[in-house]
This record gives sequence, structure tokens and C-alpha cells, in this order.
Amino acid sequence: MTLIKILKFAEEYLTKYSFSKPRLEAEKLIGHVLKLDRLALYTNFETELVLEDKEVIKKYLREMTRNKLRFEDLVLEDKGDFKTSNIELLNKTIDYLKEKEVPEFKLDAEYIFSNVLKVNRSFLNFQLSKKIEDNDLKEIKRMTILRGKYRKPLQQIFGEWEFYGYPFLVNEYVLIPRSDTEVLVEQCKILLTELENPKILDIGTGSGAIAITLGKEVPSSNVIGLDISDEALLIAIKNAELNITKNVVFQKSDVFSSIPKGTEFDLIVSNPPYIPLDEYENLMVEVKKYEPKIALTDNGDGYFFYEKISKEAGEFLKIGGYLAFEVGYNQAEKVAFLMEENKFKLIAIIKDYCGIERVVIGMKTGEEDVDEIK
Repeated sequence: MTLIKILKFAEEYLTKYSFSKPRLEAEKLIGHVLKLDRLALYTNFETELVLEDKEVIKKYLREMTRNKLRFEDLVLEDKGDFKTSNIELLNKTIDYLKEKEVPEFKLDAEYIFSNVLKVNRSFLNFQLSKKIEDNDLKEIKRMTILRGKYRKPLQQIFGEWEFYGYPFLVNEYVLIPRSDTEVLVEQCKILLTELENPKILDIGTGSGAIAITLGKEVPSSNVIGLDISDEALLIAIKNAELNITKNVVFQKSDVFSSIPKGTEFDLIVSNPPYIPLDEYENLMVEVKKYEPKIALTDNGDGYFFYEKISKEAGEFLKIGGYLAFEVGYNQAEKVAFLMEENKFKLIAIIKDYCGIERVVIGMKTGEEDVDEIK
């Protein structure tokens, strides 16, 4: 329930019990609970209240009507003002992460508090007005040490991360879903817009983020996610269950090895291991120490899987079917060349949110069959 609806409810409730100036009383009560002045109540009118706040408001309303007391006359249990000490704790957490050279130290501290206190980061300031229980304080400290001292990624500390608006379980066996990959998913959605019951193959599925998201966003589709890692496939299956996805299946495969000859797809998509081995050695500790090497590098120049998939994909695509890759920051031109070398027509090279060429798309045209006619 939004703040404005709670205000209206409280006013009507107090009116029913014949309170003088029921709107004013409602504003005083709710402002006290949320630690906001009366004007701020209306500038935050669309804010969704957490369950705890709603329960406290209802408790105060019952006390007022039962005892026939105005809000300022109501003797309330003094719970103290926790905001000052909680903000101090947040600032100490920020300083600790900064000292440990965590890149996004302020943002990460806010995420830790929000995760432990079970509140959206946008509403964290409201939550800091309340007492943080001892078990939550311990959890904040535990997560802060993991993030700062050991540089463990937040996504793995939490065990879950959002991708394209959907929740995904993550651990050390899968690549953490990144916002750059959302660009790949968005472009694939566009390609599939006018197709009925499209068949999709996701190579190197990892957590299943691409396969599951396309399955959710294109509900008429049938999606197969492939991975060579048994541990990754277990996570992908759990993520399909978490997101209640019925049109996505996962199977173990070394690229196309498990796909029967003659099977044809409308789209083959892949975010393969593309970091060159020499660059892998210099990755930040969060990536190199905690994410699976098999999902990051091909132990070569970064082009092994682009070359292999481009060479073999034509056998598994319908005429007019698409091959879509995510690529590294300087790889788009060569990957486009590999596609064209294997008879794909280059459709587009798409930049990510930072302006880096991130997605390369080709189409199977059937021209190779024409070339064989003598």
C-alpha cells in the first residue's frame, strides 16, 4: 500500500471515531513512524510502505481510538532515535570498504544494508530510523568482511542477483549475470518478435540467465540451454524453477555435441568465454578468484568459441535463422569477419550502455547452397 493510501485510510479511520482534525492527526502519526515531516509525506506519496511500518501505524491507530487520545497525548513506548547511530554504522561500513579498495564502496555498503534489512535500496533511508537487531548487525558485519577483506562479489555473498528484472541464483560455478548481457537479450527479443514458436539454442548457458530470460520474454518459444559444466547446469535448473519457466530445458553438451543432426533453430545465441588468457591473468580479484575460469577464458586468444560456433552453427540453423554473440570490448570486428567467413550475412553490431561494441548478429542466408550449383 502506498503512503497516500495509508494517509487516507488513517484519516477515515479517525473520522469514524469522531476525532477532531483527523487528517492532521493522521499526518502526525504517519510522519512520526516514517521520520518525515508533514510536507515530506506528500512529496513521497507514491512510496510503498513496508509491512513493519504498516503494522506500527495500525497499532498507534488502535491505541488512539481505544484511549480517545490525540497523537501527541498518547504515551508511547520510547524506542529511542536510532537513525543517528545507524547512519554512523553505514558510514563506517563505507569507510571500511573504501579502505579495502572496493571499487563501488558506497554502493556496495548500501546494498549490504538493504539486503540484510530486506528493503529496496531506494527506501534504505527510511529503514535506518529503526532499530537494527543484533542478528542483523552480525550479518552486516559478516557480509562487509567478505566484501572488503576477501573481496568476494556481492552477488555471491547474497547468493542471488537480478538480471533483466528476474532473480537468479549464483555461486562460484557460474558467471555472474551482467547488465551488458541484457543488451544481447534485448536484441534477440527483437529478432524473434514476428516468429511463431521460435526455437532457441543458448550455448554456454551458465546460470541460465539468457535462456530463462528469453523463455520468459518470448513465452511462445522453446529454449535449450547447453553447458559442459554439471555444476552450472544444476544452478540453471534451479533458476528455471525459481522463475517458473516451463519452456526452457538444459542439457550437458560441449558446444553442439549433444544436439542431433538435422535439428534446426531460429536463433543460436552465446556469451562464450572470450577473455584472452593474458588479460585473464590481470583481472580484478573479484572475477579471477571467485568466478569460474572455464566461463571466462578459452585459454587462448579469446576467439576459439566464436570460430567454432560460427563454423558449425549453419548446420543447426534454419534459412533466415540468426546467430547472436556477446563479444569483448575489442572483438566485434574479428567476430563479424568469422561470421562472414562462414557464410553468415552480418546484420548488426550493437553497442552496450557504455558505448562499447558488445553484440554481433549474423543471419544464415542459404547462399552457400547456391554456390555449390555448378
